[in-house]
Amino acid sequence: MTTYSGIWPVAPTPFNPDGTVDLEGMKRVLDCLIDQGADGICILANFSEQFLLSDGERELLAKLCVEHIAGRVPVIVTISHYATQIAVERAKYAKALGADIVMMMPPYHGALLKGTPEQSFEQFAAVGSVGIPIMVQDAPLSGVELSVDLLVKMAHEIEAVKLFKIECPRAAGKIRKLIEHGGKAIEAPFDGEEAITLLADLDAGATGSMTSGMIVDQIKPVITQHLAGNISGATDAYGRVAMAINHENRQCGWQSTKAAMVKGGVIKSDFCRHPIPPLHDAIKNRLFDLLHPLDPLVLRWGK
Repeated sequence: MTTYSGIWPVAPTPFNPDGTVDLEGMKRVLDCLIDQGADGICILANFSEQFLLSDGERELLAKLCVEHIAGRVPVIVTISHYATQIAVERAKYAKALGADIVMMMPPYHGALLKGTPEQSFEQFAAVGSVGIPIMVQDAPLSGVELSVDLLVKMAHEIEAVKLFKIECPRAAGKIRKLIEHGGKAIEAPFDGEEAITLLADLDAGATGSMTSGMIVDQIKPVITQHLAGNISGATDAYGRVAMAINHENRQCGWQSTKAAMVKGGVIKSDFCRHPIPPLHDAIKNRLFDLLHPLDPLVLRWGK
């Protein structure tokens, strides 16, 4: 285990049935994740429905989360924005609150406005001047290709760039090349995508995973066993959760965590703001069929 290792789930943002943010529910979400064994928590990410939040809500939630976690685990605040100035302002705000890390995708907006490699480097360098560690999020959602050469250049030339969440297709190959070419500058190569490629990514050298908040306690043994050198134990542990992870990744997205947290009494509603449709009952029921044999804490936490 290193400074940046283990399981660092994304916290979902709970809403009341009328669409307002459930602030008390947000606190319960954070407590549930910590009780599940989270080694760190990420807020305001894509699985937090960041694209459905107003700027004011983002600031309110960032303050609430950092204050409520109160140093129990490190906090990552997502700050992605197409405008470099706004990304820098968000980084400054997160640092002032006491956040430990910020996470950001390269600059993009929609399908056509995408930062060039030079512009992406410049934006990360500008945020790096704020003086808070940065996790680079290499995610398909941005549509921006971050080459290994560019990531290594950022790691070597931008002091704050220390962590890398790699969730592109064939992530294991990219993680392996990133470590090979970046050396010690790659302090924390992380896995994403709900841990659907976790075993291969750990084999490639990933030190941690940013999963959803659904079954943190069930996925964590995969990571701890693997980092301890018990590969067969990690493989067995992953086999237990693989079907639930697959269903989450391919059928539910972030709504799986909210559905599970409602089932377990963590939050009161799994409402998602329009235009996100609710999960079909059959999809939700299949999720619970896969979760119940695992007996995850999320289904018992609030009961």
